[in-house]
Amino acid sequence: MKRIQTIAKITECGVVAVIRAESESQGRKVIEAVKDGGIKAIEITMTVPGAVDIIKELAAAYEHEDLIIGAGTVLDPETARTCILAGAEYIVSPSLNLETIKLCNRYRTAVMPGVITITEALLAMEYGAEIIKIFPGNAFGPDIIKAFKGPVPQGNFMPTGGVNLDNIAQWIKAGAVAVGTGGDLTKGAADGNYRLVTETAKRFVEAVSQARGK
Repeated sequence: MKRIQTIAKITECGVVAVIRAESESQGRKVIEAVKDGGIKAIEITMTVPGAVDIIKELAAAYEHEDLIIGAGTVLDPETARTCILAGAEYIVSPSLNLETIKLCNRYRTAVMPGVITITEALLAMEYGAEIIKIFPGNAFGPDIIKAFKGPVPQGNFMPTGGVNLDNIAQWIKAGAVAVGTGGDLTKGAADGNYRLVTETAKRFVEAVSQARGK
C-alpha cells in the first residue's frame, strides 16, 4: 500500500525536486527551501556527499509529514537496497537496470528507471515500473512524450533534464504525469539565496496545476 501511496503523492504534486549539493549542510538547506515551496517529493542523488546518511535522517525526521524522500542517480541494485534500508521511499535511476527494478519490486518500493527509447520503456513497464523516467529530457523535448504515448498510451512518463519554468507546461500538456527538476529549481542555493529556491518551487507547483487546468 505504501508503494501505491508514494506513486500517488508524486503524481498529485507533479514535481520531483532533484537535490544535488556540494555539501551535506547545503543539501539540507535546499531540501527545507523546496519543502516550504510546496514540493512533496525530494530526490537525494547519490552524488551528494553523505547522501545515504541524509536520506536516513530525513526519512526519520519527516516520517509523519506529507513529504516523501527518495534516492536518485541509483546505478545498481546494491545501492538501491542500501537506500531502501536508509528509508528511501522510491528509487530513481538514470538508466534501465532490470536487476534494480526487480530488487525494488521485491521490497515493494516504487522505482523510476531512466529510458530514452520505446523499447526500454516497454521493458521497464513489463518489469513493473509504475513511472518511467525520460532522461535526458532535453535531448528530445516534450514531443517525445507524445511519441511514446502513441503506441503506449497507458505509460506514465516523467521527464528529467532540461525541465524549467518556460517549458514545464508543455511537458505536462504532452502527457507527463510529473517532472523532475534540479538545477533550474535550486540555482538560488549557489548564492545562499534559499528564499529564491522556495519561490521557484512555488512557481513550479503552480505551473503544473495551471497546465492541468486546475
